[in-house]
Amino acid sequence: MKMAGFYDESISNGLGWRAVLFVSGCPHHCQGCHNKEAQDFNYGANFNKQEILTRIEENSILKGITISGGEPLCKENISEVVDFIHDVKKIKPHFNVWCYTGYTIEELIERKDKITNEALQEIDVLVDGRFKEDQKDPTLKFRGSKNQRIIDVKESKKNKKITELLI
Repeated sequence: MKMAGFYDESISNGLGWRAVLFVSGCPHHCQGCHNKEAQDFNYGANFNKQEILTRIEENSILKGITISGGEPLCKENISEVVDFIHDVKKIKPHFNVWCYTGYTIEELIERKDKITNEALQEIDVLVDGRFKEDQKDPTLKFRGSKNQRIIDVKESKKNKKITELLI
């Protein structure tokens, strides 16, 4: 997996102080994408998991991790992303995990495969849906277009219905 970037600290990619990993590669190619370079699976640096884990472990103000892209939950990236989340939770068990994806939660559930189910077990908040330029709204928090949802994954699984967070 390639890494399009990493922020040691951010407050604009989810609630609270969080680290942000941007993976490379995206099959969606949304028109107007704000991270167009990251659509290329060969863009960026090789993902050095241990280096990133060390940076996270040494940062005491962080409350969570956000995984974005590119597309973290595509077949090319999902296994390494899930492995990374597992390792983050070993060093920071209290961490809240946000994930941005162009897939809807319904599409992910329909996959019915082990690795996607495991990803959904590990993710606390999912920002889902492809960016739609005709629904772009800069006043929205933590998302770019009106069709995208901020979903409490744990609550959705518990209640067996999609629970959106009103942020």
